[in-house]
Amino acid sequence: MTTSFSVAELATAAQAKEGLQDWGPLPFEDPLSVLAASYSQANLNDLGVHIIRGGLIHSLRMRLRAQEWVRRHPEILDEQIAAPTVVVGMMRSGTTLLQRLLASDNRFHCAYGWEVVEVAPQLDWSWAEREDPRIAVSKKREAASRQLTPELFAIHPMYADEPEEEIVFLSDAFLSHVPESGAHVPHYAQWLDEQDFAPAYAYLHRMLQFLQWQKRRQGNVAQRWVLKSPAHLGYLDVLRAQFPDLHIVHMHRDPRDTIASGASLNTTLHAMHSDVVDSHRIGSDWLRRMGWTNDRAMAARSGWWDESEVCTDIEFADAVADPIGQVARVYAAIGVPLTAEAESAMRRWLAERPRELVRPPYSLSDFGLTNSQVDERFSTYNTRFRQTQRL
Repeated sequence: MTTSFSVAELATAAQAKEGLQDWGPLPFEDPLSVLAASYSQANLNDLGVHIIRGGLIHSLRMRLRAQEWVRRHPEILDEQIAAPTVVVGMMRSGTTLLQRLLASDNRFHCAYGWEVVEVAPQLDWSWAEREDPRIAVSKKREAASRQLTPELFAIHPMYADEPEEEIVFLSDAFLSHVPESGAHVPHYAQWLDEQDFAPAYAYLHRMLQFLQWQKRRQGNVAQRWVLKSPAHLGYLDVLRAQFPDLHIVHMHRDPRDTIASGASLNTTLHAMHSDVVDSHRIGSDWLRRMGWTNDRAMAARSGWWDESEVCTDIEFADAVADPIGQVARVYAAIGVPLTAEAESAMRRWLAERPRELVRPPYSLSDFGLTNSQVDERFSTYNTRFRQTQRL
């Protein structure tokens, strides 16, 4: 099925639902136009059109609503996002484990699942209310996802009350690799490779300011953020330009495992949105994208004279075997004491964390890939970061 995604119609629908007109100062029209044109050629089915159109309108609604909060409370833009710790790495490399361990320490802010789903509260929200209604909405969404798309939830669970990655805010700026993970949009994917992502990271910064302001109003006065997204890997220079005092925790795992996992997730997403799914093409596209991403990450890091001070490298196997010990390395690197209280909270999370559901079986061959193909594409990465693991 081919359908037209009209930017004007999407914008009008968002404005009508919110009763607002002001989009704010950060640009988004050009990337949205390219993305909408690509979706129009993506051979989506009826459900895919419904899901994707609804997602685009939701992103626009959050932009409108957040801008209105800023208009009413300009002090939001005075919030300082100081010295964030940013966990990066390919999918299934342990980024979630490290992020959630660090976020167990109440001295760190994080973005929870319910916050990334709906970053801006309703405009009539009263801060005197006991529980934010967005939490209940997000929990209903989580329950629906478990029931309606159990395979997707098993591969990529999103919990309302657990720390979540902030890739949603890059997606809301319409400069992200999220669309290509769920639909065949080759023109948009190719166009992205040549784009400046500074507007997307400026939008991310603005949303973190907005969230931090909300947290302070609710009595949360942590001084630092824990961020996490595999999406940052290809844009470390842009990330650092936006957050110059950041510290990066770079997670590493055998690409044979991470590539197969990412291709599995993408194939599941494509199948939700289209009746035509070529798993071998998806595998080839994912191998190319992750190779491109890691090349850029290595190039960025090589250009930093203070790389050893800015980055902490952690091997997946080490994080699984000794999570607290690896977290202690991060604390030492950022100059923050790992207190007994923080360590206790981390151990409690390890004991009580949501148990991973059984994932559908998959292998590289399901996506037309071989170990030798992956090893060849990531030979430089493996030599630089995983040589001891290969001995």
